[in-house]
Amino acid sequence: MSETLPTATVSPKASTLPPIPAGDPLTPPQWKTLLAIAETIIPTVKPASIARSRTEIAVTDNEYSAHISKLRGLTPEPNGDEAAKALLDDNPASDPVFREELRRVIALTLPQSNKKDLSMILNILNTRAGSLVLTGKVTPFSEQPIHVRETILQSWATARLPLLRQLVRSMGALSKQTWLKTSETLPRFLGYPRVPIGMIPGKGFDYEFIQFPPGEKPEVIETDVVIVGSGCGGGVCAKNLAEAGHRVIVVEKAHHWTPEHFPMRDQYGWNNLFMHGGGIQSDDSTLAVVAGQTFGGGGTVNWSASLQTQAYVRKEWADRGLPFFTSAEFQDSLDRVCQRMGVSTDYIEHSNINRLLLEGARKLGYSAKAVPQNSGGKRHYCGQCTFGCGSCEKQGPVVSWLPDAARAGAKFVEGFHAEKIIFAKRGGQQVATGVKGTWVSRDINGGIAGEPVTRRKVIIKAKRVIISAGTMQSPLLLLRSGLKNHHIGRNLYLHPVIFLGGIYNEDIVPWEGDCLTSVVNEFENLDGRGHGVKIEATNMTPSAWLTFMSWKGGLDYKLNAARMRHMAGYFAIAREKHPGQVYPDPHDGRVRVKYTTSNFDKAHLLEGIIALAKIQYVQGATEIFPMIPGHNSFVRDPATPTSEGVNDPKFQDWLSGLRAKGLPSPETMYVSAHQMGTSRMSAKEKEGVVDPTGLVWGTKGLYVADASVFPSASGVNPMITNMAISDWISRGIAKGLAERPKL
Repeated sequence: MSETLPTATVSPKASTLPPIPAGDPLTPPQWKTLLAIAETIIPTVKPASIARSRTEIAVTDNEYSAHISKLRGLTPEPNGDEAAKALLDDNPASDPVFREELRRVIALTLPQSNKKDLSMILNILNTRAGSLVLTGKVTPFSEQPIHVRETILQSWATARLPLLRQLVRSMGALSKQTWLKTSETLPRFLGYPRVPIGMIPGKGFDYEFIQFPPGEKPEVIETDVVIVGSGCGGGVCAKNLAEAGHRVIVVEKAHHWTPEHFPMRDQYGWNNLFMHGGGIQSDDSTLAVVAGQTFGGGGTVNWSASLQTQAYVRKEWADRGLPFFTSAEFQDSLDRVCQRMGVSTDYIEHSNINRLLLEGARKLGYSAKAVPQNSGGKRHYCGQCTFGCGSCEKQGPVVSWLPDAARAGAKFVEGFHAEKIIFAKRGGQQVATGVKGTWVSRDINGGIAGEPVTRRKVIIKAKRVIISAGTMQSPLLLLRSGLKNHHIGRNLYLHPVIFLGGIYNEDIVPWEGDCLTSVVNEFENLDGRGHGVKIEATNMTPSAWLTFMSWKGGLDYKLNAARMRHMAGYFAIAREKHPGQVYPDPHDGRVRVKYTTSNFDKAHLLEGIIALAKIQYVQGATEIFPMIPGHNSFVRDPATPTSEGVNDPKFQDWLSGLRAKGLPSPETMYVSAHQMGTSRMSAKEKEGVVDPTGLVWGTKGLYVADASVFPSASGVNPMITNMAISDWISRGIAKGLAERPKL
């Protein structure tokens, strides 16, 4: 790390958490069983001489001393013994903060059907007959000693019944991430800093938000253009239309957090900045969707990676009757958005994990390159701005596009849930004339933790309506508004991801430095038709990374988590061939995801994982571990000659086993941070949702401008492609408004 970094202490403002709905989502017996599972996943570990056998994992006194000695050497804490004991003692199931967060996750993030499934499983485990079926023992799960509970969960991981393998993975992920979000012992043990080392706080733009008085009837306001969503698409549209002289109102469901709050602590970041706490799961529970939901949308929580759309993707889209994507106009839009955000590779200082990736790729002859960053022509060395960028160096919508729009006269509404698009019938066609929704104010303290001061129905009348609510929400708004197009919500592309880690002798400190500044693109076109994988470094905040690390036992998990300072984490990300669908939950209307990673795409992901393992090997990793249930780590034999390289017979045998077992289902978990395609752009009405100008087929005055209009997966981080398409669409709308006959 650079020696010139400032060392001033930065203390972000305290954040609040969204309130938990009244009423307990589980009964007391169900809580007892769930906490017994959590206590088994993340247990207290004690020497046998003092351990309580029912609730604490007991190891011999000599083993305990050996663990403390080993842990002492892993922590930067001056009192290593104390930090190690605190980590082993940590019992989240008895921590009120952990319990409250677990309740928040269940109450706020799980769809009703998932809550019913969870309740049913907990009820079964709480009966003698049910326990006999699921555990082979008549004693209810919560009444078993912890070592017996651990054996049961370990047996589920290898059970023939897929339901049990899936169950231990889901319960494990829930317990692990809740602990990682709330633990005080692990960050202290690792030396994980509250804010990035050397971060200089930035000055945010002072936004003014429209406020509405209390009232029984809907408040009605008028504008030229209303934009639903403040993310990457909405921000670009707001700037272009406001600067063209049109009245613009941007509405956002979430509330604005100023940069003084960034980066948030993990628990607060997940709950305040991501849709459903970052916990959206596909219906088959094999894929987790991480989508931003805050002022600035995904541009507030994404990394700084800014890749332009590649030639083979542009050609694929043009061949679908959309010649814009191979035109000079599209390139102009790409360059224009990159120029505004200062996108460049000139100021990159690669972190340790990015340097390891690039050098490993070089040694293997893989094609690799630096990834341009939207850092405004500055060095941006921040691995934590997935929870908000406190330096304001990342030029997301809140730092760049929306301030430009405000200076040109655009207005903003936070806390506005757009419920329906308002239509009028003119000449037999539906003409969008505005949006109707509910505005929720802040609480009496200006925050969101308490009861809002005002709730008010609001109607915003407009000449043009632009939906920029994102891939997950834009189609739901179209459906709520009565549109019947078959393609709405379909053609969902997610760029599924799978992880692999390496452990090194040296201190990697993987959370330091910008998240993703390098990419290996050797395997991006495995089928010759643009489908394959890229290999990239991942965000290494503990609550993101360690959630997906395999669980083989409670003590084993804690000991492995303690090695994170020495880990380097990467992922293979697929440009998939087979899409899914989003649709509204029948109980509460929240977004649901129907998606299963296909065997075709799994094969590509497996090739990416094998390539990643080779990169880690040639870079000297002492241990390589895929985050795939049932796969063992590869542990390097120090006696193996370095001249062998990846030809090491033991390593090749391990790779063969990895390839043979593949990605078992349903226990393998995939992740998506990129969502695209649910309002697909098409040349013909029967093939998509919007026409080549972004106009929703069969309507007038209604446009979609966000990543949901992608004809298929972009193959790169969708931000720049999204912004360029939104630049094109909004410039067309501005031109159309300017050409309206004047009275």
